[in-house]
This record gives sequence, structure tokens and C-alpha cells, in this order.
Amino acid sequence: MAASIVLRRCRVWHHWTPSKLHTGYLREVFNMQMGSAATYPPKKEEAELLKRQLPRGIYHMPKRTMHATPLCFQEVMLTSERYEVQRLPFAHVSNQDLSFFQRLMPGRVITNADELKPFNVDWLRTVRGCSKVLLKPQTTVEVSEVLRYCNERNLAVNPQGGNTGLVGGSVPVFDEIILSTALMNQVISFDSVSGILVCQAGCILENLNQYLDQQDFIMPLDLAAKGSCHIGGNVATNAGGLRLLRYGSLRGTVLGLEVVLADGSVLNCLASLRKDNTGYDLKQLFIGSEGTLGIVTAVSILCPRKPKAVNLAFLACPSFSQVLRTFTTCKGLLGEILSAYEFMDHECMELVKRHLKLVNPVAESPFYVLIETSGSNSAHDEEKLSHFLEHVMATNLVADGTLASEDKKIKTLWALRERITEALISDGYVYKYDISLPVENLYDLVTDMRARLGRSARSVVGYGHLGDGNLHLNITTESYSDSLLETIEPYVYEWTSQYCGSISAEHGLGFKKKHYIHYSKPQEAVLLMQQFKAMLDPKGILNPYKTLPVKAE
Repeated sequence: MAASIVLRRCRVWHHWTPSKLHTGYLREVFNMQMGSAATYPPKKEEAELLKRQLPRGIYHMPKRTMHATPLCFQEVMLTSERYEVQRLPFAHVSNQDLSFFQRLMPGRVITNADELKPFNVDWLRTVRGCSKVLLKPQTTVEVSEVLRYCNERNLAVNPQGGNTGLVGGSVPVFDEIILSTALMNQVISFDSVSGILVCQAGCILENLNQYLDQQDFIMPLDLAAKGSCHIGGNVATNAGGLRLLRYGSLRGTVLGLEVVLADGSVLNCLASLRKDNTGYDLKQLFIGSEGTLGIVTAVSILCPRKPKAVNLAFLACPSFSQVLRTFTTCKGLLGEILSAYEFMDHECMELVKRHLKLVNPVAESPFYVLIETSGSNSAHDEEKLSHFLEHVMATNLVADGTLASEDKKIKTLWALRERITEALISDGYVYKYDISLPVENLYDLVTDMRARLGRSARSVVGYGHLGDGNLHLNITTESYSDSLLETIEPYVYEWTSQYCGSISAEHGLGFKKKHYIHYSKPQEAVLLMQQFKAMLDPKGILNPYKTLPVKAE
């Protein structure tokens, strides 16, 4: 017998739960308007509370951004000391070097120690460098001149975008010169017929989305850090995010790049063509290279049309097997309108409730799922959603849920998933792992780690992009511990390798994971990567100590 759905109220949210009532109630479900159980963005008093909750010196700025403004870094140990790294024989910045930079870009050379602090520390406050110089070029020509000079002088350079990375790839390890793309923030062109956007690398993702919104288009990627991350950094790390299920990875949507190489030469492959089969596809070499092969200065990217109808369902699932079965059902019944399928566990929900004062809009459950649909016809999408929700309720895959179609309510629901990282920071020191696994094994790693760590960890949580097989495993403790790290690593990478997974699904290797690359790549592949690095950057000045081990493991 087909299940019917009836509205009920809990707190100030509208819900649906199974009930053997007439299916005429079904249409009401999809026309409902939710109340705001969790105000988004926070009110002033909530913002002040959040400031007190976050670790000292970090405050999350609302508007779906992971940007943090560090104010005090005394407690962050130097990366070189914590990890016992030896400085490579690069030159030190001299007064003569500073004079050259100041002539090249007057007023955009930062040497003040206080101003440099937020650029020397990652926003997670886990790694810290000691750079004494920050450069802010505005053009590709300036980047070219900087790298030409630094290559001649053997000065190491640390490219930096929005500094939202999670593996220590965007901050210096020692005193590398920080080259920020923050002022390279101009849209160069947009073709409303083809949907091809060309822009500088320092454009903030959210700003690009706002620009495209006026043209009735959207960016093909969406990240929780969208309010701070730069498109150049997204490309350099091959960022995945929330829309990958629908629009694919940047390896498919990026059509061309402009890149400055280590010797200052400019590689202009800024194509605006959907098809170009002439020779090697060089842009792929720089996508995901984390600034170690060249600095991305401009991007050409294919943007989809803005969907006219967007819906978001937040569902409660009793088990992970039901999360998987719901996903299979979702793909079959929603098809082309499915744009995101995210999951989070009960522990994640408890963290956002405890630290961020967000409210769970559905009944307590071991797992939660967010399903987003994007289409061009609201009536068509509602009909598909109606059939899907009726089916998952009838088969007991879903125990409770709520639906949103208004932008404000959609953002409120997304906040529960997107602000998990922020809540984790409030819980203590975070050990973060970005794993790609076959979906049937995705949550087993979380269960295994809980059993392995026991009471030595404060929280062990799992969430991520289930539609892409991407798990974010996070472990929190009161403070950093060498002994706990040794219990986690390399076990977590060995476990992932055993199930033919990847130790980095979308965050890159950066500084923290470079020595574990062999768990995902054979020695021959690592050797070839090192040969590419030696060819394009023979002195190794670009983002040293990152991405690749010095020798193949």
C-alpha cells in the first residue's frame, strides 16, 4: 500500500511523517513554507555568543563562508618545529629584494609583522610559517616579474588564495615569500550564449556567483568556504564541493588556464572553447597541482544556467544502509534534477546544536541526508519529489523529514551541513581526513576509528558528499597529541588503501599528507610527478615542502 504523507509541526518547522491518510495531503507538503528554527545568518547576540564559543582569535563570518579572521597566534606551534622539517637552501629576503618588490608594486608589499600574522597561519590554526614578506600583485605581468626575480635569486614563493585549505598547503612552512592573489579579482569576460566565464584567479567564488546570478547563470561548484576561497585556489586544489554530483569536477568544467611558471614565463592556455583536441591538454597538469608547478593567474570556466526551481529535503535515516538505499532510490526516481546528496551522522548534528546553537528540524536519528534538486520546471520537479518521498516513506527508508523551496529556508537547512567544520573547531583540536571510498564502505571507517580511539578522542564524526563517495572523517581532542596522531596515522591511510580508496578526495595533499601519497599512487606515478616538478620548477621555489615527497617512497 502506498504511503501517504501528512504535515505535522515540531518547534516552528513544518515536517512530514508517514500516516495512512488520503494522498491529497501530499500536495500541501510541497507548497509548505517553513519557519526559521535556526536564524541564518546569526543575529547580533548569536554572533557574539559564537565569538565566545570559537577558539580564541577565530570568528566565523556568516553568509555560507568558512573565512576566519585570526587575531592571536601565540599558541600555534611553528610547522617546522612541530613536524621537525629542515629548511631547504633557499636564499633569505634582503633589503635589495624588498626594494625591487616595492618598485614593482608600490604600496602592495607587506612587511609589518602584525599584518602578516593571518597569512602565516591556516584558518584551522594547525600550521604556522614565519614569512616576513607578503606581495599583492594585480596583474599577470607583476606575477611574472616576481617569479622571474625569485627564480634568479633562489627565493621560495608560497602562492595563497583565500587561505581556506585544510591540509596546510596555502601557508608557508618557513619564511617563503607569500604571493597573494587577493587583488587579482576582476572578471575579464562572460559569454551569455555559451556560458563561458573568464576571470582572474583571485575572484572570490561567492562574488562570481553573485555576478553570474545577474546573468541568470551559476558557478559549477559550490563550497562551504565560498565567501572566502578564490577560484584560482579552487583550481589549484581541484576543489570538489556540493555541486560535483550534478556538474562534475573542475577537470571537466575548466576550459582554459593562464599560468605563470617558476621562471616567470607565462603559459597562456586561456581557451574559451568546448572542444580543442590539439596536442596535450596542458591545463590538466596544473589543476590539482597545489601551486607547485605554476601559479594560476586566470581561469576560463563553463557555467551552467541558473535553475528556475530548487528544492532541498532534509531527511532522517535510521541506519547507514538506509542512507545508501535512499541514494539508490534517489538516483532512479529524481534522475536529471538531482544536484546534491549529502549525509551527516548524529554526532555531527550534536556538534552544530551544541556549539552553534542550530536546531535539528527533524526527529533525532543516527543519520541525516540532504537532497537538493535543481530544474527548470517547478511542477515537474514537485511531481518527481512527491513520488520519491512517498516511496522512501512507504519502504521505511526515511523516518522523518522537512522540505524547503524558498531561498532563506534552503540556506537554513544547508547551514546544518555546511557549518559542521566550524562546530568541529569549537570542539577542540581537529584531525581532518578527506577520504574517497566505495560508497558501501564509506561509513565503516568512522565506526572502526571510534572503536580504535575509544575515550582518547572527544568526537569521531563522519559526513560528506555521499553522491561522490567522499567521506570527511574528523576527530577532535582537547589539544594536539603526538601519541593520538600516531594511533590515527598511518592506520587511516592503510585502511583506505585496503578498500581501494583515495587518501585525498578533494582537499589535496598539501603539507600534511604528502608523505602518504603512496597509499593512493604507485611508485612509478610518484616518480613521474617528481620529474614534472623538476622540469617545470628545477630550483623547487614554488610552494616547497608541499604535495610531493622529496623522493618516491
